[in-house]
Amino acid sequence: MSNQSFNHWFGMQLHITDDCDQRCKHCYIFNDKSFKRSYLSFTNVQKIVENFCNLCELLECNPSVAITGGDPLMHDEIWLILNYLHQKNIPFDILGNPFHLNFEVAKRLKDLGCETYQLSIDGMKHTHDSIRKPGSFDATIEAIYILNKAEIESHIMMTVSQMNYKEVIDVIRYVVEIPVGGFAFARYCPTSLDRGIYNIPPNEYRNFLSQVWNVYDELAYRETKFFLKDHLWTPFLYEKGLFKTKGENTIYEGCGCAMRHMCVLSNGDIYACRRFSSKIGNALIDSFKEVFFSKRIAPYREFEKMECYNCELFNYCRGCPAVSYGTYGSFYKKDPQCWR
Repeated sequence: MSNQSFNHWFGMQLHITDDCDQRCKHCYIFNDKSFKRSYLSFTNVQKIVENFCNLCELLECNPSVAITGGDPLMHDEIWLILNYLHQKNIPFDILGNPFHLNFEVAKRLKDLGCETYQLSIDGMKHTHDSIRKPGSFDATIEAIYILNKAEIESHIMMTVSQMNYKEVIDVIRYVVEIPVGGFAFARYCPTSLDRGIYNIPPNEYRNFLSQVWNVYDELAYRETKFFLKDHLWTPFLYEKGLFKTKGENTIYEGCGCAMRHMCVLSNGDIYACRRFSSKIGNALIDSFKEVFFSKRIAPYREFEKMECYNCELFNYCRGCPAVSYGTYGSFYKKDPQCWR
């Protein structure tokens, strides 16, 4: 189901399995001590996608699905799932690992309509492998070449923290030479185990953004697209005079939690945001349509409770509520790395 007359997209991040051959230091899944491994059968994926499409029809949005895990390629029924999405003309991206990706797999993904394949690089070789596992860096670089050959756009996502932020520019310069199709970074989301000890101090983080922006500007002519995923890019660009507000009291940009995307875990639980505890229903039991307009989702839209509510950039930024939750235990606290 994809009505191409719709002008907007609504996204679902669908975790089809928890199986993974890495145990990354910053993983919010395996850092959860109450975590129980599970996976979604093909039949349950069908139920969830149909449920999700019903919401998209109501909202007059096109459905967009990001298939992830764990590593989705480790799911026994991955090809049934992807063929189902292909038959329904639903665009999908893969967020996965490099270890089960070869040219035959990549070509098959391409034939089924995979638009992008996102991999992670969390530093240069030594740092990356220490965060993920030995051999992961080389496997990821090899996977980028495979994706390029199969004509699937490769994206690199970097999780930035005190552990690795000084290597971001080295990573950028490295991957544009391959090249990757796109590069972005998001900040590490603290857990109850560390409560923000890996957070970069606010002024230091702003200086970091300035350095990265200079490199983006320098390399703008290259093939790699640089995505400004972190919402704190907005105040940075505003202060540089490169971002203008519209002067209207309307939410335009910033965190889309509970507004234009939701996440479904491998047990069917619906989260407003996967990066912190935000369960609002279960897609195998509850209607997405009912959940979207329910009291359970309402707390994530109570913007007046957010400490940055009076900021002139509130309608465009709001920082990352997940980082606030991980640091302070509250979704409404000001982003701990915002310098304003």
